[in-house]
Amino acid sequence: MNQSSDSYLTQRHWEWQYLDLMRRIWDEGSERIDRTGVGTRSVFGASMRFDLSEEQMPLLTTKRVYWKTATREFLWFLTGETNIRSLCAQNVQIWTDWPLEHFRKETGDPMSRDEFSKRIVEDAEFAARWGNLGPVYGKQWVDWPVYEQDGADDFGLIYRQRAKGVNQVAQVVESLRHSPGSRRHIVEGWNVAELDAMALPPCHKTYQFHVAGDRLNGLLYQRSCDVALGLPFNLWGGALFLRMLAQQCDLEPGELVWMGGDTHLYLNHEALVEEQLARTPSGYGKMRITRKPDSIFDYRIDDFQVDGYEPQGAIKAPVAV
Repeated sequence: MNQSSDSYLTQRHWEWQYLDLMRRIWDEGSERIDRTGVGTRSVFGASMRFDLSEEQMPLLTTKRVYWKTATREFLWFLTGETNIRSLCAQNVQIWTDWPLEHFRKETGDPMSRDEFSKRIVEDAEFAARWGNLGPVYGKQWVDWPVYEQDGADDFGLIYRQRAKGVNQVAQVVESLRHSPGSRRHIVEGWNVAELDAMALPPCHKTYQFHVAGDRLNGLLYQRSCDVALGLPFNLWGGALFLRMLAQQCDLEPGELVWMGGDTHLYLNHEALVEEQLARTPSGYGKMRITRKPDSIFDYRIDDFQVDGYEPQGAIKAPVAV
């Protein structure tokens, strides 16, 4: 490779990785009928890498990404909650469509999303009945269920579930602090035994972390990736997780590696894809964490400040439920 090619690669905006992936899927992906019935174009096995040093974050510039919404969702994961009520109270509607669809099917009531969200916030009994998502992400991250033998009867062993399960996130913090060379810094969301009870099985299912010197690197694997709507949030969430862990463990942020299994674009996202691919990345948003809480579970939305983010306009598209 000649010197001019090296210079080009060095100066190329990181976001071209995302746009190149989007273009590849749209031009070359296999067209498939998916669970939602909408249909996708899909490739299998994709990867991208992002340098998180010097406060860098994979925050798209070719359309606006609502990073505060994504951050509020991630902080909600860390609470282990499985009901959308606290999200709706913050006007975060990322998860509202799934319980709303269930409500409409069960009752025949065509309630609007705004009305449904308002009712969830204002009516605790309604929220308890209709706002639950099952044991999704955060439940597995901080309270993975554990069963213990509790005697036996004529038909075999009896097991009971512990009152408190495994807090994978807390365990990773401790292992990064005390066993940085471990190859077991993993947070896993794919609990096979509970998939059927979840509103949506985890897409960003596996996180693994790696210490190299004083740098913390992370890998995020997604079994299923909606590139147009989901991936911008997933990249932010993965980078946010790494940055928070690095701060808690007195390490420097290193590199985020993203890997996708079924990596797709929905067929009804054509207008979004064409508009975004016509845009050129520009500028860089950087994020500062303004406070170091005592625990990774004590961060608040005000602890994160983004500077220099001047994205192009938002591009809307329907969510496939």
